[in-house]
Amino acid sequence: MKPFGKKTALDDVSLQEKVTAPSSVILNEEDINKIATLKDSNKNVKRETKPSDNSSENNTDLNGLLLDTKLQETKILIFNDLIDAVELSQLTNMVDEEVRDEISDVVSEIIVMRQLILSASEQRQVIESICDDVLGLGPLEPLMNQDDISDIMVNHSGKIYIERNGKIELTEITFRDNAQLMNICQRIVTAVGRRVDEASPICDARLMDGSRVNVIARPLAIDGAALTIRKFQKQKLTLDDLVFYGSVSKQCAQLLEVIGACRLNILVSGGTGSGKTTLLNCLTNYIDTGERVITCEDAAELQLKNPHVVRLETRPPNIEGSGEITMRDLVKNCLRMRPDRIIVGEVRGSEAFDLLQAMNTGHDGSMGTVHANNPRESISRIENMIAMGGFNLPSRILREQISSAVNIIVQATRLRDGSRKITHVTEVIGMEEDIITLQDLFTFEIEREDENGKLIGKHVYSGLRPSFWDKARYFGLESKLNNAINISQN
Repeated sequence: MKPFGKKTALDDVSLQEKVTAPSSVILNEEDINKIATLKDSNKNVKRETKPSDNSSENNTDLNGLLLDTKLQETKILIFNDLIDAVELSQLTNMVDEEVRDEISDVVSEIIVMRQLILSASEQRQVIESICDDVLGLGPLEPLMNQDDISDIMVNHSGKIYIERNGKIELTEITFRDNAQLMNICQRIVTAVGRRVDEASPICDARLMDGSRVNVIARPLAIDGAALTIRKFQKQKLTLDDLVFYGSVSKQCAQLLEVIGACRLNILVSGGTGSGKTTLLNCLTNYIDTGERVITCEDAAELQLKNPHVVRLETRPPNIEGSGEITMRDLVKNCLRMRPDRIIVGEVRGSEAFDLLQAMNTGHDGSMGTVHANNPRESISRIENMIAMGGFNLPSRILREQISSAVNIIVQATRLRDGSRKITHVTEVIGMEEDIITLQDLFTFEIEREDENGKLIGKHVYSGLRPSFWDKARYFGLESKLNNAINISQN
């Protein structure tokens, strides 16, 4: 075993002195052999239970992830000894697998010296739980490894909810106390150069895998820090996947493929948790590989496969209140970076005006998402954001800017049964007097509810000819567009 931090080898008296073992215990050759056996056993267990993306274990009952009260007390005892024996701050210089091996070795020594009686399964549980505390997100780590969980919502240290298959569930998993929860929050935000404390109690961040994180701490969160994690799919979804899951029909997906490829300006609209970012990711699959794409996000989570991508992220102010880089700063700077397309992860402020300007000045195919419940409301939201940003433009001029900039609105909706659907594919046609004219190409119509509460419906084509037909012909996509429409009409 390689010593790290403080020395951990048994031939060094420091570990034996630091671990308060019974006074009658003297490590003999049998004890040394027992430790070696435990080390080998624990390493074998770790290899056998290493998470796999395709493992059915990802969907196990959450109760199986909990340590019982006695085992939790044993874990705390071992963890306290581990802190005394190891300089945990020095583990950051090692890769995770090396750290897990070292922790496993030290825990094996502690188990023998304290004469703890644990089965192989219990030893594995304790080691994995300690490694999660040291390296990962503590009690949240098993939830992060479950592919069917999309959101993790920590109300406070004693109450953790998840969203699974569109339904919200209360788990029995808890943090040890608010201090442990706050420590995990600090670890997350520090990794991306941000901070959360009483002076700055709200923070948006992201995990290394792209999952989106929001933290709100005391004094704003009265019961202790609240943590929300929007997990991101390990595998980037495609429109074919959305067809498979029933979120969109095959014909509507073919239309969206044409829309993404022929450089139409797209606004993806939807409520919280409706799948806006996932849908935006799907549409980017059809961007030509030769195009230069620049993305602007508060917390980077888009997963573009294009080779020519520049990813930008906002920055909050520092402790002195200076150094903030807003979304509007990023969008304005994009215009100096020779982009073909600009993609804004979420439009929610005055940057809406700059995005419209970009769409109207040769950056065709730009995209963004907005929080709204229907296509008409998304137009109003953009209008309101620009007005609240201090732009004193007459309503008609502002609406003309919007109608000339935005070509397509795709509405994503989370239905009451928890399913996510694309409910509208809507064109922005132009202006009639002072009103922006919209026409639906596809809508989702609910037909009935089955005995399990699942909403059954279908995507219906309106029969209207898309106004971007000439543009589709220009990009060589006329036959694909015609095919999508003809199939829908039959």
